[in-house]
Amino acid sequence: MRKDDKIKVGISHGDINGISYEIIIKALQDNRLNDSCTPILYGSPKVAAYHRKALDIENFSFNAIRKAEDANPKRANLINVLDDNVRVELGKSTKMAGECSVLALDRMVNDMTNGLIDAMVTAPICKENIQQAGFSFPGHTEYLQKQFNSEEVLMLMVFNELRVGVVTGHIPLKDAPGSLTKDLVYSKIKVLHESLLKDFALSKGKIAVLGLNPHAGDNGIIGTEDRDIIQPAIEKARQEGIMAVGPFPSDGFFGSGGYNQYDAVLAMYHDQGLIPFKVISQGEGVNYTAGLSVVRTSPGHGTAFDIVGKDLGNPASLRNAIYLASDISRNRRIYEEASANPLEKQSFDAGPGDVDISDLESDNAAE
Repeated sequence: MRKDDKIKVGISHGDINGISYEIIIKALQDNRLNDSCTPILYGSPKVAAYHRKALDIENFSFNAIRKAEDANPKRANLINVLDDNVRVELGKSTKMAGECSVLALDRMVNDMTNGLIDAMVTAPICKENIQQAGFSFPGHTEYLQKQFNSEEVLMLMVFNELRVGVVTGHIPLKDAPGSLTKDLVYSKIKVLHESLLKDFALSKGKIAVLGLNPHAGDNGIIGTEDRDIIQPAIEKARQEGIMAVGPFPSDGFFGSGGYNQYDAVLAMYHDQGLIPFKVISQGEGVNYTAGLSVVRTSPGHGTAFDIVGKDLGNPASLRNAIYLASDISRNRRIYEEASANPLEKQSFDAGPGDVDISDLESDNAAE
């Protein structure tokens, strides 16, 4: 990561027929964002102009550049990755749109690999048409995991102080219980712990782990996964000094506001974590990929084909994704600098105000 200038945040334009350009333009209209970072959109001036016209946006323009090194730190920059034959069809899933998504993503990843940008924000893609374009991954996460050779990653939803990760992601619900193993749950706890430390500057982050079954299994009466898989994984993490607690019954945990007492929550499957998260975040949450060697965020929603061109897109999640990418980049920079000097590293060790694992025992009450 470069240390001589403001953080450069790359933004891939996602699906050209979706909501991406609307929320990107709306977010970048706020000049205060330029105080935090230098945004660089990997997209198309022609597509941007099309969406501006459809939305009747007149008071905004991109600074066209050829490469990331030319970015103006006081402007919203755009690198053209498409040719003039591109065709926009608002609200439609097309093969061309999928191809355009891949071109922008590949160019941004290449710049990230070469150290030309510091963080990435991926706008929503359509998984159907991007597969037609030869993209052989379920989504951004799996693609980036391979590109940057990351062994274990974690989908982490972030909204203010609420952070919710999931052990199993985009798989059928019927497959989730069979996918759980002690090692998998433990590895996700460890990724989450390291992310709290390096990405969020929390020296002793407290992690609440949810159970799989109702009542967290009631000691094996309602399923044995909580007792035989999740609890041993938590104990292994605690033996390594990670402040993980649980398993908690998820309904009571969120219903009572228990999440406010922890720095992060680890759910066992997608909807268990994301339904309460999206209710609480009200459309402003961000998807962060913890465990990658690089910083990547995205808005916590999809292409929204049904409202494209109607000026109904809410830029809050995309804006928050840009800010979060900037913040995490800074936190990683500080952590790396401190870790390079053993004396400075002490600032990340437990202090008098930190909580010991034993202090959390009373929080782990049964429903």
